[in-house]
Amino acid sequence: MPHVALQEINADNWRATLDLAVHPQQQAFIAGHTPIAALVLAKAYVRPGGLRWVPYAIATDQVFVGMLALAYEPGSSETYWLYHFFIDQRHQGQGYGAAALGALFAHIRREHPLCRRLHLTVHPDNHSAQRLYRRLGFAPAGQQIHGEPHYQRAM
Repeated sequence: MPHVALQEINADNWRATLDLAVHPQQQAFIAGHTPIAALVLAKAYVRPGGLRWVPYAIATDQVFVGMLALAYEPGSSETYWLYHFFIDQRHQGQGYGAAALGALFAHIRREHPLCRRLHLTVHPDNHSAQRLYRRLGFAPAGQQIHGEPHYQRAM
């Protein structure tokens, strides 16, 4: 598994995330707008749902290979959500997705010790993502949110 690190997106590195993209046929799986980074950064500012949104670049050897957003309610043990997780089209199929989720789990355990459960939704046609999530401990929660299956994982 490749080594990756999560780097919080900030004033120094945000422009580098604007070039990250998925294959055009995957766009609907991640976000309704491009560049995906612009949407993630806007949500960090607007904070939909009253949650704190923290965008992260997924980096290896100082190269950004993807990104994700962690949205959470400070002080909560259950309200932690993974949003807009993707690996750039130039880096897919190399194990970065699993490595990035492993890095996210370690980050949550270290920085958010109250967190007991991580949630996400996944596009119903994104079968490869659903396989990855199940392989890494996510299980269907038995409901849909905005037409997408809801998954959760104990932390």
